Amino acid sequence: MGNTKRLCTLLLRLMAVAATLSAAIVMVTSHERSNILGLSFEAKYNHTPAFRYFVIANAIVTAYGFLVLFLPSKSQLWRLVVALDLVLTMLLTSGISAALAIGSVGRHGNSYAGWLPICGQVPKYCDQVKGALIASFVGLIIYVVLLLYAIHNALDPLFLHKT
Repeated sequence: MGNTKRLCTLLLRLMAVAATLSAAIVMVTSHERSNILGLSFEAKYNHTPAFRYFVIANAIVTAYGFLVLFLPSKSQLWRLVVALDLVLTMLLTSGISAALAIGSVGRHGNSYAGWLPICGQVPKYCDQVKGALIASFVGLIIYVVLLLYAIHNALDPLFLHKT
C-alpha cells in the first residue's frame, strides 16, 4: 500500500512539473507582430510585468517540483515539503491571478480606462497566453490535490481517534 501511495504521489508531481513547465515555455514563446493603420507593434509576454511574474512563478514551482522528485521517501524533509507545497501553491495562484487579470484586459479591454482589446489584432498571441494559463491552472489543481493529500496524511484520522 505504501508503494502505491508513493507512486501516485510521484506521478502527480511529475504531471504538475510538466504542466507548470509547459505553461512557462508556452508563455515565453508567445509573441506576434501586427500592423494597424500602418503602425507595427509586437505583443510579447515580457512587455507586461504580470506575465513576467507568471513565468517566474511557474519556473520556481517547476524547479521546486523537479527537486522534490529526488527526495528520498524516508527523509525527514517531507515535513518541510508540506509547508513548501502550500507556499508554492499560493505563489502559483498569485501568478495565475495576475496573468488572468491582464489577459482579461487584453481580450475585453476596459472602456472606463479607454483601453482597447488587442486580441482581435494578435489572436495567435492571445491563444498562446490562454494555453499557458490553462496549463498552469492544471498544475495548480494538481498541487492542491497533493497539498490536501499531505494534510490528510499529517492529520492521520486513525491517530486522532486513538486518544
